Amino acid sequence: MPFFKATHKMNRIRNFLDDCLSLVYPRLCLACLRDQPASREDVICTHCDYHLPRTQQHIDKENRFTERFWGRVQVQTGAALYQFSKENKVQKLIHNLKYKGHKEIGIQLGFQYGRYLKEYAHFKDVDCIVPVPLHPKKQRKRGYNQSAAFAEGLGEKMNIKCVHHGLTRTLYSESLTKKSRAERLNQIKEAFQVKEYKKLIGKHILLVDDVLTTGATLEACATKLLQIPDVRVSMATIAITEH
Repeated sequence: MPFFKATHKMNRIRNFLDDCLSLVYPRLCLACLRDQPASREDVICTHCDYHLPRTQQHIDKENRFTERFWGRVQVQTGAALYQFSKENKVQKLIHNLKYKGHKEIGIQLGFQYGRYLKEYAHFKDVDCIVPVPLHPKKQRKRGYNQSAAFAEGLGEKMNIKCVHHGLTRTLYSESLTKKSRAERLNQIKEAFQVKEYKKLIGKHILLVDDVLTTGATLEACATKLLQIPDVRVSMATIAITEH
């Protein structure tokens, strides 16, 4: 009993200090940048969580996500959590995740989406998760891989192992955001290599990235993974853009 009393007291002290600190450094919703009244683990406020544009793509095995890969690469299923458009709150979340050091956004959104995905049959037989890798130079500069953060959250809630080094990026490139699909694919088609070959043989892999735009990056990664014997590939991203 004394142990539980001491633990309770420590938690009360920790919460009090957190509340005091929030007066000086308020916890902000990372979508609307207003005071965050929700729990300390949340990265978005209740209002944003309710209003952010969810795609519901995970409900159907074939959907607008998988359509982007028809005739390009074989995908078992795929889905994005949110719809991305310029100047919307999803864009702010992605920007804060990638460029403002908020790795926790990826992890927390992975927790959220992992709870959804594990309920659907077409995701239940996934064996492992592989994040799209950053080039080591870019990862050192950023401090982390935002796709790996999302994969970490997904893996915990889906109870699936993440193979963080399943793929490696061997060629460095600047941002591909403003390039067409053909330009992106031509630039990155040989940028990735399989690193954990033996761990991936015969697996159903969930390939994870932050945003699906043209699909060139995911296509290049999936093409490499599908060269491994008996591999199947599905995909998940935080967001998907309009065509």
